Amino acid sequence: MNKSSIDENKAIQEGLERFLDAELLPQQNIKELKTEFATPVRRPRAEAPKQAEERRLKAEPPRQQEENRPKAERPAGQEERRMKAERPAEQEERRPKREESRQEEPRRREKRRPEKKAQRRPEKRKRKKNPPRNRKEQKKPSKWKKFLVVVFVLAVIVFAAWYSLVGKIYKQMNYEKVQGLASEPMKQDGVINVLLIGNDSRENSDDGRSDAMILLSVSNETKTIHMTSLLRDMYVDIPGHDGNRLNAAYAYGGPALLCETIEQNFGIEVNRYVLVNFQAFAALVDAVGGIDMEVTNEEVQWINAYLNEYNMLEGREMTTDYLDTSLSGEIHLNGPQALAYSRNRYIGTDFGRTERQRKVLSAVIGKLPVAFATGGDELMNELLPNLTTNLTQMEMFGLSGNAGKLLTYEIVQTVIPAEGTYSNASIRGMSVLEVDFEANKQIIQKEIYGKE
Repeated sequence: MNKSSIDENKAIQEGLERFLDAELLPQQNIKELKTEFATPVRRPRAEAPKQAEERRLKAEPPRQQEENRPKAERPAGQEERRMKAERPAEQEERRPKREESRQEEPRRREKRRPEKKAQRRPEKRKRKKNPPRNRKEQKKPSKWKKFLVVVFVLAVIVFAAWYSLVGKIYKQMNYEKVQGLASEPMKQDGVINVLLIGNDSRENSDDGRSDAMILLSVSNETKTIHMTSLLRDMYVDIPGHDGNRLNAAYAYGGPALLCETIEQNFGIEVNRYVLVNFQAFAALVDAVGGIDMEVTNEEVQWINAYLNEYNMLEGREMTTDYLDTSLSGEIHLNGPQALAYSRNRYIGTDFGRTERQRKVLSAVIGKLPVAFATGGDELMNELLPNLTTNLTQMEMFGLSGNAGKLLTYEIVQTVIPAEGTYSNASIRGMSVLEVDFEANKQIIQKEIYGKE
């Protein structure tokens, strides 16, 4: 231990002994405190407590003496002066620390900023210099996704063009809203029934009687299109009228009453119709480029006979579109010739006439896709203005959407009344067919709806 340490240790020990002699600590702890110092110090002669205290106060500086003196013994005002004197000293001690901290603050910021910039700039440079790395990290769209996007865009374009075409076609037709049928659904039990009505008007109007009635039934259950001819001479009950031939219902109340009469007598719900006049039928055949039909020589004679009336109504030469009277077999027929062929009821009575109508209609349906592809404008301009329907535009759009599927359906031709379910009769001077309605209802349910 060096000399300075020994001197310092002695000073501390002397102060402690004076304090202990003043009886500030219990007498029993004096020995313990003395043993903590390694250097032994000779104990001075014991002094009286009063003399020790006076000697201690004389040894201390004046200011320290005042601080150690009890507050009660201090002069008045001295304590306040002491506190005021201490405050500036404390403030002076704090000011340099604050000033140092303020001076150090901008230095710290200046040090941090370049560090942050130095950290950020390389990152930005990396992003700019190396964009391919980030692109590789991201998942590239697969070829299938690109293919699906292209297909979707093409589908939207086709759909828009298709919707526009259907709208254009529909606007050329004559829409007729029938209050009693408008609220009824078009489809019932998976079957869409549309009644084709060919009226016998001689003045291109919707008056007269229904010369032809063919029920088109599209069945999703049986995957078939049934063309059911309803003979006009059947004697039926007409709602609100006396019993009469079926075609009289159209003359009394138009398509709405005719549909209601069919439902009441045969139990088949029909809410949609398409009305076709002479001009529309002939225009339809011409629009598809004519049809080829097996024709007997006798039928050729009646075709020329019916052409006389048509040419007169149209203001044409009487012999226009006449066929060679020596012809028979497969003959190509244009619109007026096909109309004359389907109107003939003198060969085979009304059953033969409706059969010819169905043959002509089947041949036309088979040629419609090609006709739309090659001469759609002519088809629309010639046919559509002569059609009247209560089908809405959205319903037409739905039917056209299923056109491709419908072409794969089997076309089935039937006639009502079925063979063996009717008899010839004369009622009120009219030659009519008396029908077994219950038997025909069962046949309709089986053939069209697939129900036993």
